[in-house]
Amino acid sequence: MEQNVHFVTLATADLAAAQRFYVDGLGWSPLLEVPGEVLFFQVAPGLVLSLFDSAAFTADLGRTPGATPVSGVTLSHNVDSPERVRAVVAAATAAGATVLKEPQGASWGGYQAHVADPNGVVWEIAYNPGWAVAADGTVRLQAVE
Repeated sequence: MEQNVHFVTLATADLAAAQRFYVDGLGWSPLLEVPGEVLFFQVAPGLVLSLFDSAAFTADLGRTPGATPVSGVTLSHNVDSPERVRAVVAAATAAGATVLKEPQGASWGGYQAHVADPNGVVWEIAYNPGWAVAADGTVRLQAVE
């Protein structure tokens, strides 16, 4: 198997709230929507984030009906400055996010905050001086000294 991921799918308890947050609040454009079931966003070259209604998600997996919580997962959005971290957190909060960790300096030398979307999906908004994202979406990692 090649080393890549094409889809990240998250079970979403309230798909309508997720749509309001990502589309109306953050201004994201859906790649495809299946009303009441799943919402897809192109988030990087070759990578799609899908928000799947939790009941439909559970049925698709062939599991017993019930809420499928999202846990142990953090999606990260990297920006180019601490000021931009604060601006993105403000925009996310205005769109319905809950701040879990206020913007602040990080032990690893950067600046970060954590917010949860209306369904509890945790987003890290970070500035890391040792990371860079090229125009083609390639991530460059290096240690901050």
